Amino acid sequence: MRLGIFLPNWIGDVAMATPAIRALRKYVAAGELIAVMRPYVAEALGGNPWFDAEILYDKKSSAAADLQWPAVQRKLRDAKLDAVVLLTNSLRTGWMAYRSGARERIGAVGNLRTPLLTARVYPAKQGLRALTLPPVSGYLQVAYAAGASPESPALELFTTPADEEAADDVWRRLNLPAGERVVVLNTGGAFGAAKDWPAAHFTQLALRLSREYGLHVLLNCGPAERQAVRNIVAEARDDRITSLADEQSLPLGLTKAVIRRARLLVTTDSGPRFFGVAFGVPTISLFGPTSVAATRTGAAHDVGVSLGLACQPCMARTCPLNHHRCMRDLSVDRVWSAVAAALAAPPITLQQDAA
Repeated sequence: MRLGIFLPNWIGDVAMATPAIRALRKYVAAGELIAVMRPYVAEALGGNPWFDAEILYDKKSSAAADLQWPAVQRKLRDAKLDAVVLLTNSLRTGWMAYRSGARERIGAVGNLRTPLLTARVYPAKQGLRALTLPPVSGYLQVAYAAGASPESPALELFTTPADEEAADDVWRRLNLPAGERVVVLNTGGAFGAAKDWPAAHFTQLALRLSREYGLHVLLNCGPAERQAVRNIVAEARDDRITSLADEQSLPLGLTKAVIRRARLLVTTDSGPRFFGVAFGVPTISLFGPTSVAATRTGAAHDVGVSLGLACQPCMARTCPLNHHRCMRDLSVDRVWSAVAAALAAPPITLQQDAA
């Protein structure tokens, strides 16, 4: 069998889809598994042993010609796929799967694409009420509909030698100790300002980690957060508190390798959160506009901290009530309780099936 798999676009969703990918790899053990995904998704999944080939696409008009629809359609048809599994929910990818020529197209119903599917996954129900499954479970349901056998829900990611070399360079330049003495703080995310925890809170948390535990703190960032983390480091004025802000390049592979070797990750509810979960790093996630339950992974080391206000979760990119209390009032002391508990727990040993 030649099986195509359309992968989600959000980095966190991609990480939560890894159990389904693993299940499908086992299902086509003697065949081929071809991933269809955005270029940055391929970077997040770098080092994985699952795919026999990749077809990359980008809907932006400025994208290179080989990433745009005419070229992608040719690649899909040339792949001669027997079936396509859609871990996406969009009409666009449903249409791409239909135009690929695959005889079987398996995915969740909705968004006007249901007629394009040959095997349809309907929402789970409790009585007459549709239930919203956590993404890990939802992706696995689609994989099972394609014929895959039951699979562990444990998230799984990998790094490449280049990723690890880049992290080694960071450790040398910043004079960092071994990873068990380093905590990574991730302050930003692509979703919007509503997920942000105040910079002053991150500064106070970093100082407590340094002064009370003697730990080094490394602030992770994307290109858009460089100045924000520089400001946190400058405000802290502690040699053990540093950041990636001055790295020439900030690829996702570097973020993965940095988090993989850390003692602890404290993060907003953003993509890097799931890197920590996948690598078995104790992960404290700070929730404001988004739901702890909606993205639960089931991992014991994945801890969500939320105030549980009446207005949560609103799922808005900016606070619709203009007070942002969900994150502003989430105190350092409250987060510190979760951090101290995680630091006191024994190291985690992941027990995952081989891919």
